[in-house]
Amino acid sequence: MDIPMEDRSKGQWFVVHTLSGHENKVRETILRQLKNVDTVPVYEVFIPTERVSEVRQGKRITTTRKFFPGYLLIRMDLYDAEGRIDENAWYFIRGTQGVLGFLGGGNKPIPLSPMEAEDMLRQSCTDDDVVRPKIAFEVGEVVRIKDGAFENFEGTIQEIDNERGKLKLMVSIFGRSTPVELEFWQVDRTTD
Repeated sequence: MDIPMEDRSKGQWFVVHTLSGHENKVRETILRQLKNVDTVPVYEVFIPTERVSEVRQGKRITTTRKFFPGYLLIRMDLYDAEGRIDENAWYFIRGTQGVLGFLGGGNKPIPLSPMEAEDMLRQSCTDDDVVRPKIAFEVGEVVRIKDGAFENFEGTIQEIDNERGKLKLMVSIFGRSTPVELEFWQVDRTTD
């Protein structure tokens, strides 16, 4: 039911609030019901996700993470030509088990602007080559070491190697700054 990018001229994008953790189930339910009812102007149901990777004990693990847990995007014609809500489309979505409602506007939901929708779709790239690190560290950030010879020491990040899942820290040992290389999983962010 997902329509290629070039066919996205119909409808507007709306954000639908679902029970947290039920996004996939709601999406599948809507797509299954659309096969039986072809008069509802729903064109696409989309869950914004990204692929993230992390290194755990030397092994790279790649998973899919939702950008906005508890929400999905639906491209549909919710309003008719006069600007009134299409009752069939409204109740079709609202009546789906797991749907809490449309986001924004109460009984008159506001669609995403074309620019907002385009940004959301671009961020949620499904390209297998695009994998982001699960935890995005920053150079200069102070982290606490939670594993290894320097456990419970704090260090300042000097370099980040996302490919290998490693950080180079400067740790103060006996009053001297010493470079230490650790894997992402061996450190935690400090709480200020």
